[in-house]
Amino acid sequence: MADTVGWGKGYKLTGSMEGKSQTKPVPGTRRRAWVTMAGILFVALIAATWIWRNQSGAADVKSKRDRGNSAIHVATALATRSNMAVRLTANGTVTAQQMVAVRPQLSAMIRAVHIKEGQFVQKGEKMFTLDARTEDANLSRTEGQLAKSRVDLTNAERNLERQRELFRQNFISQAALEVAESQVDGLRALLSVDQATVQANRVTRGFSEITAPIAGRTGAIPVYQGSLVQPNDALVSITQIDPINVSFTLPEREFVSLQQALAKGEVPVNVVLDAAGKQTRQGRLIFVDNMVDTASGTIGLKAEFPNADRHLWPGMFVPVTLTPRTLAGALTVPVQAVQNGPDRKFVYVIGEDGKANSLTIEVRLIQDGLAVIEGEGVAPGTRVVVEGAQNLRPGSVVTEVKPRSGEAGVGS
Repeated sequence: MADTVGWGKGYKLTGSMEGKSQTKPVPGTRRRAWVTMAGILFVALIAATWIWRNQSGAADVKSKRDRGNSAIHVATALATRSNMAVRLTANGTVTAQQMVAVRPQLSAMIRAVHIKEGQFVQKGEKMFTLDARTEDANLSRTEGQLAKSRVDLTNAERNLERQRELFRQNFISQAALEVAESQVDGLRALLSVDQATVQANRVTRGFSEITAPIAGRTGAIPVYQGSLVQPNDALVSITQIDPINVSFTLPEREFVSLQQALAKGEVPVNVVLDAAGKQTRQGRLIFVDNMVDTASGTIGLKAEFPNADRHLWPGMFVPVTLTPRTLAGALTVPVQAVQNGPDRKFVYVIGEDGKANSLTIEVRLIQDGLAVIEGEGVAPGTRVVVEGAQNLRPGSVVTEVKPRSGEAGVGS
């Protein structure tokens, strides 16, 4: 029936259908093409990775070889041996050697004030005068009684001489003579009492003139002329300024060295008077406390300073330095040469072959930018690394350069 479809035109339906089925692609062919392309790309990626790793490894090996062959730049200094005075520092407080509160010895009115607040007075200088009219009257009365007692004693002594003459002539009895002698003895005792009373009144009269018990600077004066004062009232305080003390403390571990230094002689003590450290004052250690403060583990000390110019004032805080001992033949290096290891401290030393080696040390003292060290292998003249140690390892080849800080004693 298909052969009869195209009447008179020469077309065949079956021929057209066959041509169409011949041009349609096969599904399996497309899948195989995609798999082939993916495989090619994967192989190319593996090859590229392998090549990159080989080139990077070669570059690292070359870089390590170059670093191993290049020397590390360091700055060095010479280890030296010398005597080093151990300087101890502390914060001190200026204190007066003496501070006296002046009080009256009797109740009286102030007649005159002879000083001003803040005035410097000398020992014995008059400061206050009290009303002493009552004391003057008492003194006059006792002096009159003393004069009467002297006259009575003189008459009794004359009478005793007459009684003795009459007794020798047997005109009076022994009892009458003894009565005359007893009268003289009683008057002599009364005269002694009157003399003591006069002396006491003179002392009391002297309390009306109040003088400075010490030399120093006066404080505030709370009383004025006409004020009534009692024995417990403070008239003024006097603080000694010259010489003056500075109190400070040091750790108890320095106690033995301080005692040894004091046994040899005076221990100088210096204080700094200004922030720039240019003005200093030298004194001497005069006191070591008799016990250690258990709360802080410190020992109390006191030094005396001349203070004629009055630059030191009670209550001031001043830096204190003293050198109680000296380390003889101490081996010193710049403090920046000391390195902190996991267990102990060490330094890098440069050998004759130009390589750095580490030596373990112990640090006894750090002062003025120098470290006093002890350790085997470190001797005077040894070159130690002060800059560039962070880049070193034992056996590293080094090249010495000038340091940036430019401290003395550093090799080039």
